[in-house]
Amino acid sequence: MEAANLSVASTGVALRLGPEAFSSSPNPSGVIGSTPGGAAPPGREPPFSVFSVLVVTLLVLLIAATFLWNLLVLVTILRVRAFHRVPHNLVASTAVSDVLVAALVMPLSLVSELSAGRRWLLGRSLCHVWISFDVMCCTASIWNVAAIALDRYWTITRHLQYTLRTRRRYTLRTRRRASMLMIALTWALSALIALAPLLFGWGEAYDARLQRCQVSQEPSYAVFSTCGAFYLPLGVVLFVYWKIYKAAKFRFGRRCRAVLPLPSTVQVKEDPQEAEMVFTARHPTVAFQTSGASWREQKEKRAAVMVGILIGVFVLCWIPFFLAELIGPLCACSLPPIWKSVFLWLGYSNSFFNPLIYTAFNKNYNNAFKNLFTKQR
Repeated sequence: MEAANLSVASTGVALRLGPEAFSSSPNPSGVIGSTPGGAAPPGREPPFSVFSVLVVTLLVLLIAATFLWNLLVLVTILRVRAFHRVPHNLVASTAVSDVLVAALVMPLSLVSELSAGRRWLLGRSLCHVWISFDVMCCTASIWNVAAIALDRYWTITRHLQYTLRTRRRYTLRTRRRASMLMIALTWALSALIALAPLLFGWGEAYDARLQRCQVSQEPSYAVFSTCGAFYLPLGVVLFVYWKIYKAAKFRFGRRCRAVLPLPSTVQVKEDPQEAEMVFTARHPTVAFQTSGASWREQKEKRAAVMVGILIGVFVLCWIPFFLAELIGPLCACSLPPIWKSVFLWLGYSNSFFNPLIYTAFNKNYNNAFKNLFTKQR
């Protein structure tokens, strides 16, 4: 989310001073010095270290890569007609939220990181716009991951419960409606969480005296926003992936050895798409079907693995930030600014990993990328 709870009383963030921040001490003007004596000359800002320049460069590259990679996914989905269906509409919704994070949220957060004392110098109105987009886009990105996991779970369970004809009917109708409903609810809930402080007077994001811009620190809003933006979707994705694992284990495990009735002749059948062999014998009354997974099962396995990695990266990226966001306002305590910055940008990096994960496990995206660049040449 945004640069919430980051202290204005210190410029010891790694982006500002680098490693020297750990050994520096404040001077009367509130600027932390990095000189050997522990104090900076009055009225002078400490110079950027090599470490801080390297960190800023990496963050700029992260912003650019996040924007371009998600934009490439969006363009591919729009240009390739085969992607105009579920689950690619959920992927497109995720890419839209991540593009907005990279275009509107991360650059202003970097500007705030680079300002002395993390002061917000862009005014109250822009602060409210930034905070609103920060909360809304990051929340939408998180809930889109939950929607992708839900779609994968429903797909696997429907394959277990229904015939091929019913599956096709479900895929064309119910699945499309369910995905569109999830996308609408995702953005509606994200907008509600982001705009609640402005609509209902639930705390103030901008402090003119301290020149500070952050998410409302009202304890009740902290509980509402963190639960709605992270802990609730976290519970959903963990429960859903547990169900996916059980369903996939049942579906794939039962094909390892099946007992079938048998005709009176010896035959060997091979289905080129299913990539499996069925062996029968003349006299026995049963036959054993032993083969690898079918093409569809292999596809579902890859999708299940993709969802698992997507969820794992999502949890690792966001859980440190949201733990700090929830605990800070409730206990009136605060982490050191450097750790808040680390947790914040670790969460932002999830928008970079999302498109990498769900395109790496889908060969159709890789082929579409190649065709896109080949045609442009």
